[in-house]
Amino acid sequence: MKLASFRLGESRSYGALAGGGIVDLGVRHGRLWPDLLSVLRHGALERLRELATGLGPDHAIADVVLQPPVPSPGRILCVGLNYRSHIEETGRQPPAYPTLFTRFPDSHVGHEEAIVRPKLSRQHDFEGELAVVIGRQGRHVRRDAALGYVAGYSCYNDGSIRDYQAHTSQFTAGKNFWRSGAFGPWLVTCDEIPDPGDLRLETRLNGEVMQMAPTRDLLFDVPDLIEYISRIFPLRPGDVISTGTTGGVGKARNPPVFLKPGDRIEIEISRIGTLSNVVEDEPATA
Repeated sequence: MKLASFRLGESRSYGALAGGGIVDLGVRHGRLWPDLLSVLRHGALERLRELATGLGPDHAIADVVLQPPVPSPGRILCVGLNYRSHIEETGRQPPAYPTLFTRFPDSHVGHEEAIVRPKLSRQHDFEGELAVVIGRQGRHVRRDAALGYVAGYSCYNDGSIRDYQAHTSQFTAGKNFWRSGAFGPWLVTCDEIPDPGDLRLETRLNGEVMQMAPTRDLLFDVPDLIEYISRIFPLRPGDVISTGTTGGVGKARNPPVFLKPGDRIEIEISRIGTLSNVVEDEPATA
């Protein structure tokens, strides 16, 4: 099942993709679950599937504005240096443990919304990644049980402002500029992706392939990450883990390739879909 959060005019809702459109489940069941985060936190994903079965679409996808699939997740946890090819192009050594940093919800936009290049920098880079959405609360989760805590998967663009990222040894500043990344286009439930290590990721800039790798190349795979992170704090439904990017980022190229207004950046992951965004400059009055 593919689940999307969307805006239609001034209204916000969510639904399931079906018949080339979207079944509006928010209109039908919003009193119980106002948004997809509420669905996850109430453990209602399977119930929602039952309620959506057999329904035809209420809206064409072209008529809605897709939003990040999980609105205002409690945690967005990102993993740095997690593909061997990216580790090599940075000149670093493979880390012994996952390299974690956080993003905040207003640092990303949805599918086909504009990514914003900040007025303070011209080093806006792209990072195509697989995002994992947690579906069950878990603490000290064992690796062999970890995939049972996953609600589903999506695409993520961990848009990075490289000069600010280099200000200190911590990545947070360069990873949290307003609307600098993207998340979407929808959530694909884990029954459609039984093995997240059997996917292929591709990032395209203006149609040119910049990144390409199978997710089996992750240094720390999805079960590893869930096991490690859940030792630190309880994972909760709706938390997002963005698993890291592969080689080919703009900063590592010679000469570097950074995003500029008018660029279109696409992140495609097999069995999920394509997250696509155009780049705009930050408004002068922002």
